[in-house]
Amino acid sequence: MRLLKSCSLALLICCHWTPCYASELAESTAKAMPSLEALYLHLHQNPELSYHEKDSSARIAKELASLGFQVTENVGGYGVVGLLKNGEGPTVMIRADTDGLPIIEETGKSYASKVITTDANNNKVGVMHGCGHDIHMTSLVGTAQQLVATKANWQGTLMMVAQPAEEVGGGAKAMLKQGLFTDFDTPDYILGLHVSASIPAGKVGMVSGYALANVDSVDITVKGKGGHGAYPHLTKDPVVLASRIVLALQTIASRELSPLEPSVITVGSIHGGSKHNIISDEVKLQLTLRSYNPEVRLQQIAALKRLTQGIAMSAGLDESLFPDVYVHEEERIPSTYNDPVLVSRVRASIESEIGQDNVIDALPVMAGEDFGLYGLTAEKRPITLFWLGAVNPSQYQLSLESGNALPSLHSSQFAPDYAPTINTGVRAMTKSAIDLFNRP
Repeated sequence: MRLLKSCSLALLICCHWTPCYASELAESTAKAMPSLEALYLHLHQNPELSYHEKDSSARIAKELASLGFQVTENVGGYGVVGLLKNGEGPTVMIRADTDGLPIIEETGKSYASKVITTDANNNKVGVMHGCGHDIHMTSLVGTAQQLVATKANWQGTLMMVAQPAEEVGGGAKAMLKQGLFTDFDTPDYILGLHVSASIPAGKVGMVSGYALANVDSVDITVKGKGGHGAYPHLTKDPVVLASRIVLALQTIASRELSPLEPSVITVGSIHGGSKHNIISDEVKLQLTLRSYNPEVRLQQIAALKRLTQGIAMSAGLDESLFPDVYVHEEERIPSTYNDPVLVSRVRASIESEIGQDNVIDALPVMAGEDFGLYGLTAEKRPITLFWLGAVNPSQYQLSLESGNALPSLHSSQFAPDYAPTINTGVRAMTKSAIDLFNRP
């Protein structure tokens, strides 16, 4: 721990979790923390599922309006857009996502979510912010507060976006379709953050280039000719065909794609048959496909269709019984490509605020995030999403020493060390925005 003699009491309070840098922003953020922590606890205890973020979006809209933003609600569902014009200069967009997950929280925290609701399939489910979107929303509000307080230090247009339905890959697409970049403003730079379940609170992880993956959901219906389990020679067993397909799919990455291109094909669900001695007429598979390169994605899908058809042909099935392969294009999430030039600028800004030792190189992951869509519009604006450490440092160190894995994102036991995480998120995002405004 490094403490500077010039730290005020408020700044000293914040310094117990991160090294202390006596910037005005650090001191201002420390003073704002009590209200931000209260906002976080409210959002955490009142999560809402994708496409149902009515109250969460209303709260963010209220917070932004109170700061003087021109606020528009219900953009692409329950999306919120807040604009603050502060003279001539670039437009910087900062995005946070707002939806929770259908998980019963098991963190044991006194402030744990106890929300139970009915999902789209009429099932009773718990709801939890198991992916840190409550941290994201709180950091968005905290950043807005700091940028409003320092309006004399920057010029341009600040565009705050609270995006719904990230977990199902629909929110960014819906907001863009409703005119996010045409009816409001076209940003020059687009920033986002995401909590990390593997980086200590107080630190930030940066990835240049591909950071998150293309994600496709694929359904395969394997057909056959059913019959009695005692007479398999009179059938075309779809269970055997499905088993061959599952194994054959693994050769796409190992034998058809360049070993330098990341690729994942996972069969997450397989269902077929009803009884021990009955050979069914079909088996259903559900797959997730992951990649970074858009061309690799197309290769995966083409090879998948060819292999499944070839296996059906080898079994002597008529063309009418070839497998049905359905790619859920409406759910597709493109890879997130962090613009290297923007990453370099943002990294320098964050290092100047929280210290070089607290900004680390992070690895790309095969998870998906619809944030990448904002960089794929006709305008091709540069985007950068950075990882915000959220693990209690003591727990992080204990995990390293014991070898026991930490709770991951989407875990019922994921509990961010929220105070230092929010503090770091606000300072990192605010400093990045100010520098982009001042050095367009």
